Amino acid sequence: MKTLPILFLLLMAGSGWAETPQSMLKNFEANAGPASVQRGEQFFNSRHGREWSCASCHTSRPDKVTEHIVTGKPIQPLAPAANAARFTDLAKSEKWFKRNCKDVASRECSTQEKADILAWLMSIK
Repeated sequence: MKTLPILFLLLMAGSGWAETPQSMLKNFEANAGPASVQRGEQFFNSRHGREWSCASCHTSRPDKVTEHIVTGKPIQPLAPAANAARFTDLAKSEKWFKRNCKDVASRECSTQEKADILAWLMSIK
């Protein structure tokens, strides 16, 4: 019977075990320090020397389906409480942080900024 848990772990390791928003936040905080919901909300809603903010496409309460400001394509809710698929794949999350931060801030977001943004998004119920 002791082989069952080992077999389960081996199967799960090969299946691309999903992240959770909580585990992703812990990882960011381990590398940057404690997250701030307030800093995350401020970053998300502010322009950083560019024309857009994160809220330009995701709105200031990103718990609803929105649309891209240029393409008009639908964007599923960003807040994990409204979309359980958000922040469950680290590589995908990093890809979108990289792309969107370059659009909004002309640079990649720091790990601290990612932690703050994620903490704020997780606070939206």
